[in-house]
Amino acid sequence: MKVAVVGGGASGLMAAYAAATDGHEVVLVEKNEKLGKKIYITGKGRCNLTNDCPPDEFLQNVVRGERFLRGAVYRFPPQALMELLENHGLSLKTERGNRVFPVSDHASDVTKTLEKMCREAGVFFKLNSEVLKIDLLQSIMRGIILADEEIFCDFCIVATGGLSYPSTGSTGDGLRFAREAGHTVVPCVPSLVGLETAETLTAAQGISVKNCVLCCRRGNKTLFSQMGELLFTHYGVSGPLVLSLSAWINRTPAKELSLSLDFKPALDETQLDARLLRDFAECKNERMKNVIRRFLPQNLGLYVLEAAKISPEKQANAVTAEERRNLLSALKGFPLHPVKLRGFDEAVITSGGVSLGEIDPRTMQSKLVRGLAFCGEALDLDALTGGFNLHIAFATGYAAGKGIPKE
Repeated sequence: MKVAVVGGGASGLMAAYAAATDGHEVVLVEKNEKLGKKIYITGKGRCNLTNDCPPDEFLQNVVRGERFLRGAVYRFPPQALMELLENHGLSLKTERGNRVFPVSDHASDVTKTLEKMCREAGVFFKLNSEVLKIDLLQSIMRGIILADEEIFCDFCIVATGGLSYPSTGSTGDGLRFAREAGHTVVPCVPSLVGLETAETLTAAQGISVKNCVLCCRRGNKTLFSQMGELLFTHYGVSGPLVLSLSAWINRTPAKELSLSLDFKPALDETQLDARLLRDFAECKNERMKNVIRRFLPQNLGLYVLEAAKISPEKQANAVTAEERRNLLSALKGFPLHPVKLRGFDEAVITSGGVSLGEIDPRTMQSKLVRGLAFCGEALDLDALTGGFNLHIAFATGYAAGKGIPKE
C-alpha cells in the first residue's frame, strides 16, 4: 500500500519505520525544516526516550488510557524499543528511576538514529511541507492535500502531536483533521506543567525543597498526596511533584482545589513539636528569622513564619504556646491556593485529543474512516514523567505502522 505519515516526531518516525519494514511504500510529510523537532527538547535536551520497566509497571504510570494502551505496550515494550535502537547503533544508558537516555546525552542522536532507520527501510521524506487537509471520499482515504499538491495514498497515519510547545510545530493540526473526519476530540489541556498560585512567594523563587509531601484536596476528598521535590517560582510552584500533580488535576477547575505542603514528613506532630521546643531552648535569645533556618531556607522560612503569624524579629523565648502550634501547623500543612496551570508553551505534554472510543487499540485505526489512523500525542493518552509519554508515542506509532493491512 501507499502510506502517508503526517508528522515527523517520535510517533511519526516509528510509524513510518514500522510500515516501511512491512513492505509498504511510505512518504513522511513534516512541516518543519527538520525531523524530530520536539525530540530535541525532551529530557532537557538529553531525551528521556523510555522507562526500562516491565509493561505492567509501565501501565501503572499511565494517567489516562491504560486499558487502551495495554496491547500496544505489551507488543512493543520499553525493552523492545531499546533493543531496536541499540541494534541501529544508538548506545543507551539507564539512570535513576529507570529513565533511559542516549549515552551521548544528545537528543539529536535519537532523531538521527530514527531517521537512519527510516531511510534504510525506504521511507521518503518531504520536509517544509504542511498538510492542509485529509482528502476523504465517503469516509474512505484518498490522500493528503498540501499547499502545492495532493499526495494520493491508500492509508494515512496522523502523528502531528498535540498542543504543547507550539514552537516545535505542535499546533493542533491533527486534532483539526480528526474533527473534519467526524471524530470526537476531547478538549485539550496542558499537562506536566507548573502551577500558578494565589500566594506571591517572590522571595522564595528558585528554592527547591526535597522530601516534602504535596497534598491536593477537592473539598474533603484527597486527589493527590506524594513525597518528592518541589520548586518555588515567580508564579507559584513547579518541579517534579507539581508536574505529577498537574497530570491528575488538569481537568478539574483550579478554584475547587486546595494544596498543602508538609515540609517535615519524617516527623509526626508530636516529634516536630518536641524538636521546636528543643530548638527554641537552644536559641532562646535568637530572633525567629534565624531560628527558622534550622528547618527551611530563610527566604522560604519567612513565609512560614508569616503563615504562623509570628514576627521574624521575635525572640525564640518569647514565642507563645499558641504561636508554636501555629508554626507546627504551617510546617506540616503550609497552604497554597491554585489559580491555574501554566500554558501549553511550557507544558511537557497535552492531555486530551482524539477520543479513544473511536480508535482500534490494536492498530490505532479510525473506526469511522477506512484507511486513517492516529498515534502519539494526538490521541487522548497521557502519563507521568520518566519517559512514559515518549514511549507511548513510540508504541502507538509502531502499532499504527504494523497495523496497516497488506492489501
